[in-house]
Amino acid sequence: MDPSRDNYVAANRAAWNDAAPHHRAGASFENLLTGFGTPGFSCLDAVASEVLRGLQPAGKAVAQLCCNNGREILSVGNLGAGLCVGFDQSGAFLAQARELAAAAKQDCRFVEGDVYRIGEEFDGAFDLVIVTIGVFGWMPDLGTFIGVAARLLRDGGAFFVYEQHPIMNMVEPADASDPHRLAHSYFKKEPFVEDNVIVYGDEVARKGVTHYWFVHTLADIFTSCLERGLRIEHFREYPHNISSAPYDIYDGRHAQLPQSYTLVARKGA
Repeated sequence: MDPSRDNYVAANRAAWNDAAPHHRAGASFENLLTGFGTPGFSCLDAVASEVLRGLQPAGKAVAQLCCNNGREILSVGNLGAGLCVGFDQSGAFLAQARELAAAAKQDCRFVEGDVYRIGEEFDGAFDLVIVTIGVFGWMPDLGTFIGVAARLLRDGGAFFVYEQHPIMNMVEPADASDPHRLAHSYFKKEPFVEDNVIVYGDEVARKGVTHYWFVHTLADIFTSCLERGLRIEHFREYPHNISSAPYDIYDGRHAQLPQSYTLVARKGA
C-alpha cells in the first residue's frame, strides 16, 4: 500500500474523531435524533430523494461509503431499502450513527475501518452504493476509492454520487475582501492543509488536528468510473450549495456557479 496515502488517511481519521464531540453536542444532532424517532423520516433533500427514488431502493442492499453519522443511509432505509451498511473510518461518528439507528429502530450495520481496505466479504454484496457531499475531497487516491465502490456492487448495480462540484475548490468563501475571486487552480495537485476542527456551520472552529483535502476534476471522476467498469448513465449539475454554510454566499447569483452535481454509474453492460 502507498505509505503516503496511509498517512493521509490516518491524519484525516484523527481529525474526524477530534471533530465528533463538537457535532454530537450541536442542536443539529438532537434534531436528527428527534427526526429519526418519527417513522419515515429522511434528511435527504429533494434532489437526492428524486434520484434515489428513480434507482428504486426498496428491498435492495445498499451501502454508503464514508457515512459519517449515518443519517443518509438511515434515510435510504426509510425509503424501503433492505440490507443497509454504512462504512466509515471514524469510530466516534459511527457511535453517533448507532444512536440514530436506535432512534429509527433500524437494523443498519455500521463498519469501522479504512475505506480502502473494506473486506472481501462485501464484494458483490450490494445493489446500490452511495457517496454524498464532501467525500471525494478526503480521498488521496480517488481511482482506488471508486474501485472499492465498483467491487462492492453486483453486476447491474448502481453507484450514486451527490457531491460538491469541484469548481468550488477554486474559491475562498471566507475571504471577506473578495470571496468571488478565483483563488486556486482547478487543476491543483497538492492537497489543501488545514488544522481547524471540521465543522459544517459558519461558526469559527477551534484549532484541531491537521487534515488534508484533495482536488479532483470532473475528468478525474468520470475517468475513474469508466476505468473500473462503471458506465455513466446520469450526470446533472445544480446551482445550489450542499456543502458547509459559508458557501451559501454563492447561491442565487445572476452569474451562477455549478455548486453541486449528481452522478449515477452502472456496473457492467
